[in-house]
Amino acid sequence: MDLKEHIRKASSDLLSSVTQLRRQLHANPELSFKEFKTAAFVEEELKAIGISSIQTLANTGRVALIEGKNPGKRVVALRADMDALPITEQNEVPYKSCNEGVMHACGHDVHTSSLLGAARILFSLRDHFEGTVKLVFQPGEEKLPGGASLMIKEGVLKNPGVHTMLGQHVMPLLPAGKVGFRPGLYMASTDEIYVTVKGKGGHGAMPHFNIDPVMITAQMLTALQQVVSRHANPTIPSVLSFGKVIANGATNVIPNEVYLEGTFRTLDEKWRAEAHRLMVKIATGIAESMGGSVDFKIMKGYPFLKNDEVLTKTAKQNAIDYLGAEQVVDLDIWMAAEDFSFYSQEVPSCFYRLGTRNEARGIVSSVHTPTFDIDESALEIGMGLMAWQAVCELSK
Repeated sequence: MDLKEHIRKASSDLLSSVTQLRRQLHANPELSFKEFKTAAFVEEELKAIGISSIQTLANTGRVALIEGKNPGKRVVALRADMDALPITEQNEVPYKSCNEGVMHACGHDVHTSSLLGAARILFSLRDHFEGTVKLVFQPGEEKLPGGASLMIKEGVLKNPGVHTMLGQHVMPLLPAGKVGFRPGLYMASTDEIYVTVKGKGGHGAMPHFNIDPVMITAQMLTALQQVVSRHANPTIPSVLSFGKVIANGATNVIPNEVYLEGTFRTLDEKWRAEAHRLMVKIATGIAESMGGSVDFKIMKGYPFLKNDEVLTKTAKQNAIDYLGAEQVVDLDIWMAAEDFSFYSQEVPSCFYRLGTRNEARGIVSSVHTPTFDIDESALEIGMGLMAWQAVCELSK
């Protein structure tokens, strides 16, 4: 049997049904760690395929096995995340979110339906490959501490032990039909910053009686940018951004406190720890020098994502063999974060991108926006390439 042609044909034949799966998931999104109905839906679909080895991890996660001949020879894991975002959808489509204020705005419905399609293909081929495919349907990618970290703690990479792991993610910058790869460092670590600047409020016309936390905050925000511009090695990508500042004073009222939220991202763990120390030191020094104080909390998030060099180069070549060289592109470093990074710290992993853009149809919105959508033809590659990658890995 020509497995590549079989997978291509199966993906084409399954496109309509997998599109319906994706629309069902899109219309019924659930927030991180609350994916109860989604998990039940996935389990039902897996059982309908004929897969009986299904395990629950991290409460709403599901892990299933497809065993080929000689199942202990090699194990490859394929991962999809299932959670949605707290965003109100603005698309007027038949499959628009039915859950007000919740939306699959990051494509996790695409990831889940693609993996279900790949599962159907791989189950039909189980007599034609050696080893085991572990299907990982993961909760809580969008929220700390990250569902991946919980799945790992509960043994997702064991029993049977995983040799390699692959995941894919939608990319609206890439046209549908294309996929992208990057070996080595790819995505950033991410930390959440929560700051309360404390002073002494009062009348805006009598600033000499007050300790102005707004002015302290202004000085602090400017000085903190030196963490990246003057302390970071320029060869290490770093980002420090504050997206929320609340003073809650008035035209003539200086508040007692100012509240800030931000994010720090980088691709080096040693520098990450040093940056944390510097941020606290700078903020504390400025606040105290101006008569105030600061409560500076850093919630450490996901580590950086590093694609295994050998596995990713092989996966890229597999994609070229499956799609043609013109459909496979090289990716730049991406300063967004992904909890797939936890897997990449444990086993050789490859996280690649699935193009979903269609400018002719106006499908161009970024992820995490209320108008995000995909060209659903991408689902054919989404399921087919993942199945092909698994077969290729197991043939090693």
